[in-house]
Amino acid sequence: MIIHKNYTTPFRRFVLFVTISLFFACRPVKHISNIKGEQYPITAAYTPVQQIEDYVKPYREHIKKDLDSVLAYCPETMDKAKTINGWQTTIGNFEAETVLAAADKLMLQRYNKHADVCMLNHGGIRSIIPKGNVTAGTAYAIMPFENALVVIALKGEQITELAQYILKEKKPHPLSGIEIHIDANGNLKNIKVQGQPLDANKTYYVATNDYLANGGDSMSFFTKGTARYDMDYKLRNVFIDYFKAVDTLPIITTERIIQDK
Repeated sequence: MIIHKNYTTPFRRFVLFVTISLFFACRPVKHISNIKGEQYPITAAYTPVQQIEDYVKPYREHIKKDLDSVLAYCPETMDKAKTINGWQTTIGNFEAETVLAAADKLMLQRYNKHADVCMLNHGGIRSIIPKGNVTAGTAYAIMPFENALVVIALKGEQITELAQYILKEKKPHPLSGIEIHIDANGNLKNIKVQGQPLDANKTYYVATNDYLANGGDSMSFFTKGTARYDMDYKLRNVFIDYFKAVDTLPIITTERIIQDK
């Protein structure tokens, strides 16, 4: 078939246009009239298709090898269900310390600023870190979501809101870089950031994840930030990179919420 791309007369252009228009005009128009969804559960009655299994096998083995490679060692089990003093957990402390260190390094490299505080959410910890070998699969277990590292610039007033949120929630949310001092009745006394008394007029840079930065878990104080820095770095990868860099994971028992006896 020879197709001529150059037409030298208006008549030929007109004939071509009419022909194409008639072609499309004669085609039946189809409309979606109904959409139906059904669930097909995978039960014990399911029989694997060997052809599919053979096709998937090399990919499955490749992923399994990557996830099961030993990166570090954990000297004791870190479990979010076991609190240090009712306010912290070793796994929460570990996550917050690791994320704060990563955020501080990136903020310094990109913006010549330090990250001061890290706050994550207790519910975001989805597994333990068991005693023994630590792998990339460990990071996927504790952080199965696609949450990314974000740093929010908050005034001292919002840091106070952050502390009040924690005291109201009464959950061991992962914290680093901050000390919240409370009396015997659980009332806020004072706050220290990086060992210094909170300055209401100062801007602090708080590392968290994108879900919380958007106000997730009712953390509305994050939405009041004066600046936002998206690090383009998955929290899961923060942990994997840390595992690769160390031999043994630290067991961190430092108190973040300090209560009068």
